[in-house]
Amino acid sequence: MAMEPSPGFTGIGLACRRGERLVFRGLDFTLRDGGALILTGTNGSGKSSLLRLMAGLGRAEAGAITWNGEEIIAESAAHRARIHFIGHQDALKPRQGVRETLAFWAGMHGGNETLVEEALRRFRLGDLAPLPCRYLSQGQRRRLVLARLLASPAPLWLLDEPATALDQNGIADLLAAIAAHRQSGGRVVLSTHQSLAIEDAATLLLDRFAPRAAA
Repeated sequence: MAMEPSPGFTGIGLACRRGERLVFRGLDFTLRDGGALILTGTNGSGKSSLLRLMAGLGRAEAGAITWNGEEIIAESAAHRARIHFIGHQDALKPRQGVRETLAFWAGMHGGNETLVEEALRRFRLGDLAPLPCRYLSQGQRRRLVLARLLASPAPLWLLDEPATALDQNGIADLLAAIAAHRQSGGRVVLSTHQSLAIEDAATLLLDRFAPRAAA
């Protein structure tokens, strides 16, 4: 029986095609206030593709994604305003300073100077704030990208392998940010190959929805 649209962030009967290949089909999910959903699966199972669909960056082959009962494709501007989507590319400008970069991102999404300074502190970037981004290590670059989450609040975080290049302190900072976001009613969807200790998170194994595994 097909799922009915419901309050929350919901996917109903989703199928995704990448080129000539049907990646997954028959996929459902629901994420309510304060919820976390972890996407797992083998390489090529569609984790990144599903996150892009959730971000409204493509159309599903079948099914629909809704926010409180309204399809995100039909209200694309409103959906863009409610999400942070962090993928594999960091989009950092080598000559731009750390604080300057974060302030620019925050300004695009309704953040302010106070939030920028708090984000720099929470992701241990304060001492690096004046430096151009070209001097950052891979781990520092990742922490700067993740600091966007705190510098310009949005109710839905979509994170593709967010712990990549992070050391243990960086992972701890990420998990603390996720916990605080959820406590305030925010929602998080993330893909990962690592074991991340996210309390009460639901897990969606995408291999289960591969066409070859369908009944």
